Amino acid sequence: MRMHNPPHPGEIIKSLCLDPLGITITEAAKALGISRKTLSAILNGRAGVSPEMAVRLSIAFGTSAESWLNQQTQYDLWHAEQRRKQLRVMKLAA
Repeated sequence: MRMHNPPHPGEIIKSLCLDPLGITITEAAKALGISRKTLSAILNGRAGVSPEMAVRLSIAFGTSAESWLNQQTQYDLWHAEQRRKQLRVMKLAA
């Protein structure tokens, strides 16, 4: 069963990883080996978690890369489903 309006992975990173540790965006970006701008885009929902970023997050926070990718997929799919009626697709199945 799909979650109703799942949070963007960036929200999870901020609220469950950075905030409890008292880590700034700058510190976290440095630890992840990425720019502050890149991390800020993810945290603010302007960019998604790529497979490489999922691996970086898994190393930094002791989680699985799959969990980060699953969160991103759930978020993306929920938003795509919200636009279902706007899609112009013809049914091909019998």
